[in-house]
Amino acid sequence: MPGVPPARYAFLGPAGTFTEQALRALPAASGSRGEPYPDVAAALDAVRSSAVDGAVVPLESSVEGAVSVTLDQLSAGDPLVITREVTVPVELALLGLPGRDLYAVKTVATHSHAAAQCRGWLARHLPGVEVATLASTAQAAALVAGPDAPYDAAIAAPIAAEHYRLSVLAHDIGDNPDAVTRFVLVSRPGRLPPRTGADKTSVVAFIRDDHPGALMEVLDQFALRAVNLTRIESRPTGTALGRYCFSIDCEGHVDEARVGEALMGLRRVCADVRFLGSYPRLDGVSTIVREGTGDSDFADAAGWLARLRDAR
Repeated sequence: MPGVPPARYAFLGPAGTFTEQALRALPAASGSRGEPYPDVAAALDAVRSSAVDGAVVPLESSVEGAVSVTLDQLSAGDPLVITREVTVPVELALLGLPGRDLYAVKTVATHSHAAAQCRGWLARHLPGVEVATLASTAQAAALVAGPDAPYDAAIAAPIAAEHYRLSVLAHDIGDNPDAVTRFVLVSRPGRLPPRTGADKTSVVAFIRDDHPGALMEVLDQFALRAVNLTRIESRPTGTALGRYCFSIDCEGHVDEARVGEALMGLRRVCADVRFLGSYPRLDGVSTIVREGTGDSDFADAAGWLARLRDAR
């Protein structure tokens, strides 16, 4: 609309990160203005303070698993919700100043997840190289490109070479060519994306106390309603040893009766439940609803119970 400024989205910066690449791949962010932030916490706090309209942050890697800082930031602070997801293939390259000899590289900087995904390649081609881990792959590239660079090379996305005028010393150095990272678009709570039939719902469940069967009580709420989990991660709450919360993704939308019933069950057995949103699945795979767990089945059961109570 004329006169309406473009949406502003934070991403894990600086320029040239996989997170910026993920932002560009999101149709929901088309025409938006991307603003780099130094870390995940700063990007999410910018959303909370209304400095930006949303933020794209990494949630999990197919190789290294969950991005713990994102899980922890979404579990605490003012509530935020996930509205979209996107995956980005992890194509990693070794970047250095033009003219740098690959085999003269003694120090490499990168993000910890990228370092883990290139461990085998580094051992084969640069044995004994010193690896420093930084907040992002692009930050590593920026430092290598700067004056008095403290590192000989950076492991980063090829796009970072364009941003920082570096040369690609080696292409495709990741140990897993099929590696992808899942990113999510996070916004302040508001109207949820509509139910599509191919959705995910994310929550954080805080167990009431440490006791036998505590995790089973959480899992039962989903299993009894035939709600399939696509991810579950345990994270310490930081309050005391043995105090954990569970970050969970499940199939379905909160507007579905079976998902809503599962969340109500969690609310009964947990100390707290943080709702992180319902949003379309990236792969578009429709949720399989088992017989007896559809909306009409829950409505029929509720009507049957109401008739029993009215007949007394």
